Amino acid sequence: MKLSSKTIVSLVITFFVSAGLAYAVVPSNGGGLVSPQAETPTEKKSAGFGQFADEPKTEACPLNGKLYSKSEKTLWEARRPILAMIENDIHARPQSGLASADIVYEAVAEGGITRFMGVFYCGAQADTAKVAPVRSARIYFVNIAAEYNTPIYMHVGGGNCSADAASGQCTSNKKAFALEELVKLGWRKAGGNDFDTIGDIGIPVMKRDYQRLGAGVEIATEHTYVGYLSHAWREAEKRGYNHLTPSGKTWLSGVKLWKTGTSDIAGQPAQNIKYDFWSNYKDFTVDWKYDPTTKEYLRNQGSVSHLDLETGKQITVPNILVQFAKEEGPLDEHKHMFYTVIGEGTGLYFTGGQAVEIKWKKSKQMERTIFTDKSGKEITFTPGAIWISILPIGNKVVYN
Repeated sequence: MKLSSKTIVSLVITFFVSAGLAYAVVPSNGGGLVSPQAETPTEKKSAGFGQFADEPKTEACPLNGKLYSKSEKTLWEARRPILAMIENDIHARPQSGLASADIVYEAVAEGGITRFMGVFYCGAQADTAKVAPVRSARIYFVNIAAEYNTPIYMHVGGGNCSADAASGQCTSNKKAFALEELVKLGWRKAGGNDFDTIGDIGIPVMKRDYQRLGAGVEIATEHTYVGYLSHAWREAEKRGYNHLTPSGKTWLSGVKLWKTGTSDIAGQPAQNIKYDFWSNYKDFTVDWKYDPTTKEYLRNQGSVSHLDLETGKQITVPNILVQFAKEEGPLDEHKHMFYTVIGEGTGLYFTGGQAVEIKWKKSKQMERTIFTDKSGKEITFTPGAIWISILPIGNKVVYN
């Protein structure tokens, strides 16, 4: 059948109008991003983690002293870090992204199950960098995040009032109000730096991936949210959260940096380290093994190697901190916990196969946590990733 030129033009116009309408009905949110509820297949991994591999590592990360390339420095200097909440349920393992975090905080979220908050800045500038599974905020993690000078805070919901439908009364203890605290900080607002899927952030910054652990592997919905860091940084730039603050100063100038360099600690031998967050929760027992060749500790949890899904390698760090904090909870029917991270206390620092007793202090919510030796001298961290486990006061840490 031969079509006239007029008919062909009409068909083309109809096609594009239909496509436009189909696009128009996709729900969007205040941030201009489409709804986060859509399911998409696992994206094929690229060679992004090796894109800077051939460049000399000459530039020290301001957060932990590790050396990176000039290309990576150019990228992080135009941004501010993303602090992402990552869950540790046994059915959500292995996680994505922890191996590329500059600093990781670890504490119990509920019911003996630990959760991580990764600080992603220098080590996450690869084009494939992603974190998963992203989960909810907790107030004590928010209190720590506040010392990073208004970073991008990535999570999925969090502790809040949880008002009863019938009475209107809160079912959560006020100490657990993480979302309300984010409002007080000025982060949780339209176009703000609080990147929460139940707020105004969705695809492509965060989306569900039911195949994140591989085709055919069944995974519950709560373990499927993936955060894409490159998209998050682009969205942050659109919102005005780049390397500059409203006053025109750099983001970095508002952060007290920890000291890094050659560690001079002379403590007790610590080739092997082991501790529990809660007793009889063996799936969350942590032990570290020191490798004198790489001068890093290899992390195991639940008696197996703790792997990163993206690299397929065991997580290793040269710096481990155990921070003892007052534990309260469960506080309410939601099993919310509370750890006092504003104040001061004691802990342990491990590096180079050595252990030393330390003190920590954080005077105010916005102030940096500072770690010192028993004499009051600030700790000098070995260049590289820093892992901080927050344990209840009185917990035993075994090392030799």
